[in-house]
Amino acid sequence: MLTVGVDLAAEPAKTAVAWIDWSPEAASVRRLTLGSDDALVLEALREADKAGIDCPFGWPGPFVDFVTAHKNGDVADPHEFAGREGRRRLALRTTDLFTYDRTGLMPLSVAADRIGHTAMRCAGLLAQLARDGQSVDRSGAGAVVEVYPAASLKRWGLPSRGYKRARNVDSLGASVDALLAAAPWLSLGNCENLCRRSDDAFDAVVAAMTARAVSQGLVEPLPDEHASVARSEGWIALPATSVDALRP
Repeated sequence: MLTVGVDLAAEPAKTAVAWIDWSPEAASVRRLTLGSDDALVLEALREADKAGIDCPFGWPGPFVDFVTAHKNGDVADPHEFAGREGRRRLALRTTDLFTYDRTGLMPLSVAADRIGHTAMRCAGLLAQLARDGQSVDRSGAGAVVEVYPAASLKRWGLPSRGYKRARNVDSLGASVDALLAAAPWLSLGNCENLCRRSDDAFDAVVAAMTARAVSQGLVEPLPDEHASVARSEGWIALPATSVDALRP
């Protein structure tokens, strides 16, 4: 089995892609790239049995409705979205709130944060993937699934904060050590050095491992009451077991 993880950024320079081969005995990072353009990302997604992408797959339904109404000059109640709580209903997706409830981690708002730039790129990639004949379901039921590496790490009982940015490279190294200790069957091979230098590369590996969890049914099931909105807004896959449950 081959899983792919994509730590997507608005531009190729900080976009990392990881390929993990899962044999009956072990899991090995076959390839790990940083500076991945659309062509390379799409090539990896097409090749994977399951792929995890660290990026929102959609926008909050109320936000889309609000922007459409604003465009048409038809915002029914200007006060409905006033204040922090009103804006919160526009800024956060159902999956963001669900993830926060389950993990205490709040994903960035695709409607009100810079992650929106990355989501625009993601939307184009998903559209191209669908045109290529791949099954694209924003709820994660198809070829790709939305992932949140920090939430995956936390669910696996591993350090999930403090390893981002170049100044925290020592913490990044400790996070790599923690992952390898919890999953001794995982081989980073000659990709280990890049994992220790780049948090984007490390997140891509975590994304590929989360894709494996999804393929094995080792994530929280999508609640029936959220299934419809998940197909529009996207849905973050949250691991439901320890990382060792992924052991081949």
